[in-house]
Amino acid sequence: MKRKTTISWMLYDFGNSAFATTIMAAVLPVFYYDVAAVGLEENLAESYWGYSQSIAVLIVAVLAPILGAISDYSAAKKKFLRFFAYMGMVASILLAFVGEGEYIFASVLLIIGNIGFSGANVFYDAFLPDIAKNEDEMDKLSAGGFAFGYIGGGILLAINIVMITNYTVMGIPDATTASQLAFASVGIWWFIFSIPLFKNIQEEKQALLRRDKSYVAIGFLRVVHTFKEIRQFKYLLIFLIAFWMYNDGISTIIRMATIYGRGIGIGSNSLIIALLITQFVGIPFTFLFGWLATKITAKRALYMTLYTYVGIVILGYFMASALHFYLLAICVGMVQGGAQSLSRSIYGRMVPADKQAEFFGFYGISSKFAAIFGPLLFGFVGQITGSSRLGIISLLIFFIIGIILLKFVHIEKGVEQARRYTG
Repeated sequence: MKRKTTISWMLYDFGNSAFATTIMAAVLPVFYYDVAAVGLEENLAESYWGYSQSIAVLIVAVLAPILGAISDYSAAKKKFLRFFAYMGMVASILLAFVGEGEYIFASVLLIIGNIGFSGANVFYDAFLPDIAKNEDEMDKLSAGGFAFGYIGGGILLAINIVMITNYTVMGIPDATTASQLAFASVGIWWFIFSIPLFKNIQEEKQALLRRDKSYVAIGFLRVVHTFKEIRQFKYLLIFLIAFWMYNDGISTIIRMATIYGRGIGIGSNSLIIALLITQFVGIPFTFLFGWLATKITAKRALYMTLYTYVGIVILGYFMASALHFYLLAICVGMVQGGAQSLSRSIYGRMVPADKQAEFFGFYGISSKFAAIFGPLLFGFVGQITGSSRLGIISLLIFFIIGIILLKFVHIEKGVEQARRYTG
């Protein structure tokens, strides 16, 4: 691996993770509950937040395999990455203009921002096999990207926490304005740390097929073709379904934890600080799981993270104080990066060399389409029962099914299937 290329790739994670921390996980959920959704009936703010998340990932899920196929066909991964990244950056900046009671405006921008963030990640992930030339490098680089993401997202979140909790010292009129400035800072931060990737990473040249249809038409046709092809890779398909399930639980915890905590009465500053703790706990543990995968296998290391998540959900049901939320934040930080980086590297091993962008599109739909159901279930259960605690405990089903399916995945056989593939 070339050092300049790998650092440029990881710096994108350093930049875009600010959207995941400040907007999706920490500041916007509190702002949405306290400002944008002010005046709504009890539990509706949490439910509407969950529905907004589900709409966003539904749109991304529909787009992801099409975008992956188009990218693979046209060799334009970086062009599409830039387009969606800019979409997310602009939506982040526009959140600075959301005021009291404007929850619809906030939801629309949240949806657009999620589309930009997730759509760009389809193409960002597709660069991983190009940059890492063997399996060990892929594990290390994947873990390194997540670790850089923790650092970058954590640094900006720390800055934003200082700005929100000490707004008078910073010369800001109130906490609401400070939060709005925090949203704008995400778009700027994301842009700055995307520049090295846009400048230094080039797509590998490949022979392009002549086309007699639009890229959209080709994309749909390739989706149908890919669905037929992926059935040839038994263990890759089983892993995708397992990943679909447990990642839905993980992503729902990331998206819903803060607004859930706010709904049961935990203070806004405590919630935001807890998310900062998650970020910095995650840095060493992401590297730890990358190392652990080389000692006990990636699959066993992944099991460790998923069983921990089962415990997190159960403890979350009984959570009653800021101290409890801090403890859960530490537990999530210990396993979040490891689960995600191990999943990405395991998948990358079982993908045929000449199907990277197309199959990573399926990786996108596996995570994004599945992620519709967690927030939707959380919001629906919370709305009909009037208890967000029952919403959080419902997430157990995703982890249990994912763990069971993972037992049927033989990674070595999946790698061999990919190597034997001749197209």
